[in-house]
Amino acid sequence: MDTFGKRLRELRQEKGLSAKELGKIINVNDSSIIRWENGTMSPKLEYIIALAKFFNVSADFICCLSDE
Repeated sequence: MDTFGKRLRELRQEKGLSAKELGKIINVNDSSIIRWENGTMSPKLEYIIALAKFFNVSADFICCLSDE
């Protein structure tokens, strides 16, 4: 079963980005990206939206509510 963190990591790696690079893009520190990917912290809605826009996917997809 996919999780938010797993899906985020896959999207980030597909773009060839480090956690630090992605953090700079959406204006959050890299430790937050790592915590989101590890499932120890959940992002605020504003960051889910920023990630969905950056990766050109729906918020439902990144949150594992949809596979499209």
